Order: sequence, then C-alpha cells, then structure tokens
Amino acid sequence: METSVSEARAPGWRAARRRWLRAPGPGDAGSMAVEVVLITPVLVVFMLMVVAFGRLVWVRGQVEAASRDAARAASIARTQGQAFDDARAVIDDQIEGRATCQNPTFPGTDFESGGVVTVRLVCDVSYSELGLLGLPASTTVTAQSSAPIDRFRRTGGAP
Repeated sequence: METSVSEARAPGWRAARRRWLRAPGPGDAGSMAVEVVLITPVLVVFMLMVVAFGRLVWVRGQVEAASRDAARAASIARTQGQAFDDARAVIDDQIEGRATCQNPTFPGTDFESGGVVTVRLVCDVSYSELGLLGLPASTTVTAQSSAPIDRFRRTGGAP
C-alpha cells in the first residue's frame, strides 16, 4: 500500500486542521463585540495624540518660517521703526490664528549697514479643541531667526 505525502504527516493533523477551519462555537459568541468595545477608545485616544503631535510640528514649522520671513523683511527696511513694523506685519500674515503669539522681540539687533536683524517669536499652540486627552491647554513654541543688513545699503535718514 502506498502512502501519499499528506498521509505521511503526523497523526491527527486532519483533525487539527478541521478544528482550525471550523466556525467558532457557541462559547465564542460575542467575543468580537467585546474586543471592539475594548480597543475602540484606545484607538481614538491614539489618533487624537497623533493629531496633537502633528499640530505641534506643523505650527512649529509655521512659527519658524514666520520668524525667518520677519527677519528678512526687517533687514530690507530703511529705518528701524519701519523694520519692526514690517516684521510684525509678516508675522500677522503668516500666523493668522494658527497660534497665539506675543509681540516679537528683536534681541541684539544693530540696525545699521552691515548689522544683523534678529527676530524672536514666542507663540502658544492650543489643544483645547482636541478634547480631554490629558494634554496641557497649550504648548509654547519659540523661534528665533537672523538676517544680515546689506553692508552697501543706506539705512536711517533720507536717501
């Protein structure tokens, strides 16, 4: 008598295969519903945490870009007052409600030909609309950028 490859396997493999392939018995009824009920809140909290982290990264990039562009706008201006006004206008245009920013500061700015304009921006990112995740109400994001003032350009008084 010849044995096929399938019969040469360990004894009882057919019974084990049948047990594995059969439909769940009456003892398994409702277990899927319980699993879904238990895992759904965990998945929702995980998704909200991903959204919160993504929002922080995105707003941080926006704040850094705003400080960079504000420093560039200030470095092009002819007077110090105009430079500060231009920097504030650029920041207001770029942030526009994404975060709550304090007035920009200009630490160490030496507004003369060959000098450097530095803009420091401090903004708060709100998490209040994400629900009760245990996150703080807001996170502070700080960015600082500098831009050189052209050495061969006239600054200050009349042209």
